[in-house]
Amino acid sequence: MNKVHVLDENTINKIAAGEVVERPSSVVKELMENSIDAGATKIEVETMAGGTSFIRISDNGHGMNRDDVQIAILRHATSKITAVDDLQHISTLGFRGEALPSIAAVSRFSILTRQPQDELGTSVKITGGHLEDIGAAGCNIGTTIKVEDLFFNTPARKKFLKTNNTESNKINDFVIKLAFSNPQIAVKLINNNKLTITTPGNGSLRDAIQSVYGRTVGQELLPLTLNDETITINGFITKPAVIRSSRAWQTFIVNGRIISNSMISRSIDNAYHSLLPKSGYPLAVLNITVPKNSVDINVHPQKIEMKFAEDSLLFKAVYKSVLDAVRPDKTDNDNSLGSFAAPADYIKPHYEENSLLIPKKITSAPMTTFTAKASVPQQSHNYSPVNGIEQPILRENTADFDIAREKIYAIKNTAILTQNMNDSNILDDPQSAESIAAGNLMPLGQIDLCYIIAQGEDGMYIIDQHAAHERILYDKFGLAKDRIVSQQLLIHLILNLSPAEYDLLENNQETLYNLGFRIEAAGPQQFRLCELPADIPQDAAENTIRDILASLEEMHTPTPQEIRHACLATAACRAAIKAGDKLTIQQMKIILDELANTKLPYTCPHGRPTIIKFEHHDLAKMFKRIP
Repeated sequence: MNKVHVLDENTINKIAAGEVVERPSSVVKELMENSIDAGATKIEVETMAGGTSFIRISDNGHGMNRDDVQIAILRHATSKITAVDDLQHISTLGFRGEALPSIAAVSRFSILTRQPQDELGTSVKITGGHLEDIGAAGCNIGTTIKVEDLFFNTPARKKFLKTNNTESNKINDFVIKLAFSNPQIAVKLINNNKLTITTPGNGSLRDAIQSVYGRTVGQELLPLTLNDETITINGFITKPAVIRSSRAWQTFIVNGRIISNSMISRSIDNAYHSLLPKSGYPLAVLNITVPKNSVDINVHPQKIEMKFAEDSLLFKAVYKSVLDAVRPDKTDNDNSLGSFAAPADYIKPHYEENSLLIPKKITSAPMTTFTAKASVPQQSHNYSPVNGIEQPILRENTADFDIAREKIYAIKNTAILTQNMNDSNILDDPQSAESIAAGNLMPLGQIDLCYIIAQGEDGMYIIDQHAAHERILYDKFGLAKDRIVSQQLLIHLILNLSPAEYDLLENNQETLYNLGFRIEAAGPQQFRLCELPADIPQDAAENTIRDILASLEEMHTPTPQEIRHACLATAACRAAIKAGDKLTIQQMKIILDELANTKLPYTCPHGRPTIIKFEHHDLAKMFKRIP
């Protein structure tokens, strides 16, 4: 007896179904893609029990006649391609011809379809891959497919499905992504007799996103566009305040096809690298068009992955388009902070506690860490510009160091501390208040010596003074063309390190030096800190280095960009004003002005929002003036 034999048709179909039909959401995806290829302008999806007991997909596409239906339920039957060369120029979604027979092989399957020119449609019923009935039937133009008792004849596969709620969420995600990829199609999802999703189908991607995620998310969308010789990108991405803890709400569409691609995800992460917390991801809907012959879409049975001829070009294109969208447009000299503020009704606790953010005991000591633009006459050759002002380069000599340190504080105090720190933070004269409006906002005072309260034309704004100043300093440090100006420590700080920490410092000495930190080996497992950035208080030197090391230890093989970001973010955090520092109105104005002029004012370098907006209707709703 021969050991090698040909499998029977039923077994072949079930094996094929395992490749194409992984779970109920796979069925929904395949059938919706067929509806899109059929030219439908309306698609309705209905499911029960997470799609395991019932799935119905109805569309108003061009339908099929009886002969086409009989062929469509056979394996490898398709109207999309005729020869192998067509694979290089595919413009449709369902081209493999396996969806219908594969689904029918593991369910109780029925089709009801009719073309516009036909008086009657065609009805087909298949159970477990066996054709039971085919005949004429009355029906609307288009196609309706029902899939019941999915995997009823493959219990082993059914056993590996998740809960009904999880499977429903998977279906929900696929329907949303397909709706975004085709905003010209009105999509409706009914789950357990409840309307879950509905999109207008008016061709507007913004309206489709807003219909799914609501008005608040719709208002926080940033449009992005890029037109290159070979790559075109358009779509939307949200401001950094509107984030979630997973990538589930990121949609990538390449040549009309929904795909998953880690390279595109990394490109977005890199563009947002200093704007998001570690666990946050922005909403992104990217519609990418590339030459059809530069991609291979036949590398995955479910067609959810795609191979690109030139990955690096796509990575750079996505990065540029996202970065251009996130950066504020300064061409019209509009420095209004209102457009950067996070909406009050969307802020959720995404962030970890940070001791620097907790209001501390009020002291009468003047604040000396905030750096502002000031006009300072040239003194001598040992002054170097940093952060827009002239600051001394500190030398080894103790007396020179003390004098230079006093000059730094004198410059800062002259620029900012124009009022006594114990003065009232509220201005009584309205005209005086209007005259110092900053970033189109009028600072009014502080709450808990931590938050600045400001008024704008469209409502009230709350600014986290520490987060705002962190962003200001981070951007200024990052703009330094040469080495960041440093201060010489009078008494060098000896750091006792673990072997891992020692290796990190040793491997990144040059990077740290360019960022204002000069460290030298001082013995076994020891380093000596000789210099640190001029804006960082000396008593925070060790904590700053320890924080940098902690950030670097969390990274696996960090890139130079990640190392630079970690160092700059830590330095900015340590140098920034803290919660508990009492500010005058003039100081608040400087913070708002500087924040409005930063490149990315939305969040601090750790991803916390800098400014939150309460619109007029938000306030009215809180006080029950409106329903």
